[in-house]
Amino acid sequence: MAIHHVPLAFIFGLLGNVISFMVFLAPIPTFYQIYKKKSTQGFQSLPYIVALFSSMLWIYYALVKRDGTLLLITINTFGCVIETIYLAIFLIYAPNKTRLSTIKVLLLLNVFGFGAMLLSTLFLTKGSKRLSVIGWISLVFNISVFAAPLGIMKRVITTKSVEFMPFSLSFFLTLNAVMWFFYGLLLKDYYIALPNTLGFLFGIIQMVMYLIYRNAKPQSLAEKKLQELNGDVVKMNTMALSEPNNVTKSGAVTEIVIEDPNEKETGKGNLKNIKGSDRNV
Repeated sequence: MAIHHVPLAFIFGLLGNVISFMVFLAPIPTFYQIYKKKSTQGFQSLPYIVALFSSMLWIYYALVKRDGTLLLITINTFGCVIETIYLAIFLIYAPNKTRLSTIKVLLLLNVFGFGAMLLSTLFLTKGSKRLSVIGWISLVFNISVFAAPLGIMKRVITTKSVEFMPFSLSFFLTLNAVMWFFYGLLLKDYYIALPNTLGFLFGIIQMVMYLIYRNAKPQSLAEKKLQELNGDVVKMNTMALSEPNNVTKSGAVTEIVIEDPNEKETGKGNLKNIKGSDRNV
């Protein structure tokens, strides 16, 4: 049975390479717009930093494991190259503050973080234990990568816009997760298989949300905040109208009467009446 599994795993891995290749190239239109407008237009660099770190992790895992990991090395090497290009373009056109924060995260995660993990696993672990530690680190990190779309899904619900969650990308991410799940399962490598179950689940949820909100009227975040602010103002006005009399600490009730323009014209003063009483409440 194992003899049949290896070629089948290779087929799934090869399909995973092809689909992952397309997924890695998906942001090209975004970066073309950044290049064309000479501005990052509010896009964030974190997804590309995380994707670069993920590719670095899988290459390290594949080099340590050695057996049957050629397909992991090929696609993640391409991932490292393309994500580095994306980040270089982002840094060129990002505002100074954004550029500085991007460099900080890059140094913290991809240089110091990866370096610390590399040195600790090389010098503190050996053999199968080293592979197990690297595998668990890769598994946990990739679960967090697949959970990253939660932020985008929240934005879709808030704005009722699927602008930043195109159906084609969600579809290919889901298909990609299926291919790598079966690749890991057939090789009995659960460090590869398990995270992709979550990727498949979130991919399905994203596609369902796209179908729900694709025809909805988009609402910007600014409009959403303005709507909430208007709601607060209405509540305050309602409370003010329901309590026209202000009660002082001493128990006196002050009646505030709105200005009467007719009496203002006859010269009786600006306010119709301001009365204070010493009634006990």
